[in-house]
Amino acid sequence: MNKRLLYILFAPLMLLFSACDDYLDIQPVGKVIPTTVPEFRSLITEAYSTVPSDRGLASFRSDEITLNTSNSMDVESYSDIWIWNDNGASENTSTFSWRQFYHVLFIANYIIESENSMTGGTHAEVSQLVGEAYMLRAYMHFLLANLHAPAYTKCDPAVTKAVPLKLDSDVEATLSRSMLGDVYASVIADLDEAEKYLNVDSWESGYNYRFNTLSVDALRSRVYLYMGEWDESLAAASRVLAVRNGLDDVSVTLPNSYQSVENIVALEQVFTSNYEKAIKVDRNFYAMYTNNDLRRRTYFNQQTASNVFIRKGGSNTYSCSLRVGEMYLNAAESAWQQGEYTDAADYLLTLQKARFNDTGYALKETAVRAMTSDQLIEEIYTERARELAFEGHRWFDLRRTTQPRIEKTFKNETYVLEQGDSRYTIPIPSAAIEANPSLAN
Repeated sequence: MNKRLLYILFAPLMLLFSACDDYLDIQPVGKVIPTTVPEFRSLITEAYSTVPSDRGLASFRSDEITLNTSNSMDVESYSDIWIWNDNGASENTSTFSWRQFYHVLFIANYIIESENSMTGGTHAEVSQLVGEAYMLRAYMHFLLANLHAPAYTKCDPAVTKAVPLKLDSDVEATLSRSMLGDVYASVIADLDEAEKYLNVDSWESGYNYRFNTLSVDALRSRVYLYMGEWDESLAAASRVLAVRNGLDDVSVTLPNSYQSVENIVALEQVFTSNYEKAIKVDRNFYAMYTNNDLRRRTYFNQQTASNVFIRKGGSNTYSCSLRVGEMYLNAAESAWQQGEYTDAADYLLTLQKARFNDTGYALKETAVRAMTSDQLIEEIYTERARELAFEGHRWFDLRRTTQPRIEKTFKNETYVLEQGDSRYTIPIPSAAIEANPSLAN
């Protein structure tokens, strides 16, 4: 991502300001203040490379994972997250990347504010950069809210405190927590702005971590799904599928590969090598895949009955933030929620046809067509778990839907996350609160 060029070219952006706020933890990024389009392109590349892998870290809290105790050092970093021990976590526990998110937001805001001062590029290049900055700002706020605030559908967003909105590059201001409804309104507004600016329909492989025109509706579909705005989510997913609807042969390419035909934006490496070493696949989760499911052999590496490992992570090959498979699932769920059961089944079966062998699909089609409405939504949720496994969706999906009871056993002790438990919201990191005590309220 050309980080080296960034550090050669750029001076501390902090030269623009008289002070540095510990809360944002803005650090110098180079040697000269960016002025030209190529320099701003390198700056946004720095922002892209700084986007945290916290969706993967949050997955330790879900029902996908059990700990790989053969890697004791790695387990020590994640065991408290895995058992939802937020208040008594050891000092060796990995922390969520609050400061990195706000570092990315600082860069995005700076680029947006610099639209009229960039030189050395075409209008289209400037417009694309600003559009990508709006997308980054929307996505960072969306992720922060889903990590560190109650689920939108489980509270009154108008009066529920979430995370601070950061909509400018002023690093001296001490921010307070915004209402969840305001955060989501800002996300939607930024997506609308991004749509006005973005003009690149697709990037070549290796540069497809950048946002493109199609990514606006892809992210809209997810945001509206999380809000329970079913008509808007379905409309956005349908617009994506009208342009891009191909599904991978998973025996050849995993769909969360940056080289996948499904990939819309290959930004996040959700399951890093550190995460991958620390986990095994939960046996009950693995049992959701039948022998007729092609993903059973391609998503996973089963070594013994109790030792199943993932193939979908551990390297930057598996970089994926938005892809086609998710759009089919968003459309299926949203259609069901509006009572369009036939359409919901059609979207679901289109995906399943690409994921089961002929025998499995024939059985699945017969079963899905005969399902009651309640059975159908349960199948959609289950298929979402199977399809998007280890891509950073499962924890968020559990939060926004049923928030089920989850029980885990570790070193002969049992740990329980009760249905609707307050621990379905991850606390704001203590280091952030120490830097800005207003975040505690």
